[in-house]
Amino acid sequence: MTSPLRVLRVLGARPFAEVGRPVLAGSDEERGLLAVAGEPGFAGMSTVGVYETGGLGCRAVLRTGFRVHALAFHPTAPLLTVGTGDYDGGYFFQGELLLLDWETGATTSLIEHDFGRKVLGLAWLDEQALRVTMAPPDDWKDRKAHVEGHVAVVRRTDWRAVPPRSLTAADLAGPRVPAPRPDGRDGRDGAHRALTALCPDWRSRRQVLAVEELPDGAVLATVDRREEDPEQPGRTVLADGLLIRHRTTTSADRLARLRIRHGSRDYVSQALPDRRRPKQYWLSVRSPKDAGVQPLFPLSWEPGESHFPGPGVETESGDLVHAGTVYGGYGPHPGGSFVVRRSARDGTPRWVFRADHMATDLDTEADTAYVAYRDGGIVALGLHDGTVRWNHRLTVAGVPAVPTALTVTGPGRLLVGTADGRVLDCVTP
Repeated sequence: MTSPLRVLRVLGARPFAEVGRPVLAGSDEERGLLAVAGEPGFAGMSTVGVYETGGLGCRAVLRTGFRVHALAFHPTAPLLTVGTGDYDGGYFFQGELLLLDWETGATTSLIEHDFGRKVLGLAWLDEQALRVTMAPPDDWKDRKAHVEGHVAVVRRTDWRAVPPRSLTAADLAGPRVPAPRPDGRDGRDGAHRALTALCPDWRSRRQVLAVEELPDGAVLATVDRREEDPEQPGRTVLADGLLIRHRTTTSADRLARLRIRHGSRDYVSQALPDRRRPKQYWLSVRSPKDAGVQPLFPLSWEPGESHFPGPGVETESGDLVHAGTVYGGYGPHPGGSFVVRRSARDGTPRWVFRADHMATDLDTEADTAYVAYRDGGIVALGLHDGTVRWNHRLTVAGVPAVPTALTVTGPGRLLVGTADGRVLDCVTP
């Protein structure tokens, strides 16, 4: 099947782009491979990439919601074990032991327990035995939990066939040992040396927040301002036709300004009192003359639901097409993200499209709305009825990527910014 989205060129391409700012690296010199872990970046996710030390091509990536503490290549199989974890700030040490097949790109989370374990160290003793060093499950009445841990040796005949969540508490039981927590500086320094040895001019960059095409054809992308060069603060970077600038957004009041493309008015969201609930969020407009705010309609059209707004577009008829999320307690939930087209007069939904992951950006052309999602998907919806025209999983050179910004530059032409600071010039059918 022909892909509905084709990448014509990649702006801002560079070695090790996928992982962002590196914090840890591990090598397999015999097979010419380097594993690199990056610090938490977009949406708090840490990324691990496997690279060829020859051509610096990326073989596979995985993303995790925890910090990465350990990397270890299997002696013979095309596998990388990744140890992750964090302290929750009050009780538990949580984390995952991940197995990345760098030939297929498949990732398996191995620990059975819902909270997992914070994995501090990994070492292959042979083809079947993996030594795992972990923090204790929690620090309840345990003053040494932050400087000691447990070590276990897990044996499996064929690690490529290990099922998900199949390592039990018995598998991970082991003696208590000293396990001090380093500050990570050695890992960062080592990763920096490893990457610099392979590519002296490599540089990291955070996610693209917005991207536009200028009248002269140049591409202007705004990146996360935390990606400022530590040696040259505020530096503007020009590479491969991609201009990177830093943006600071401030607000003089408590109104949340909404990013609505082609807006004829200044759209904001505000909390207004409501007899049915403590707060009801409304979509409102602000007058540029007297700075007064006029409520238009509630952000939620569903009784009993609280909606939070995302990016949107004002159509030629004045309707609003905007993304958003439904408040559902802790974390995402099925159907908790939406894109809706609403009447400019009273906010009545003309159509609603539900998804499981948060939309990062959207834009429209004559009869299509394009929506980028946090899970790496891009969806094309009919602008008039909201029907799905196609659904695409974004990749760059066969490796998954996460779209964080999306702009229509012409009929069937898109610029897509990614979580790792690149911009993709794309065409659609």
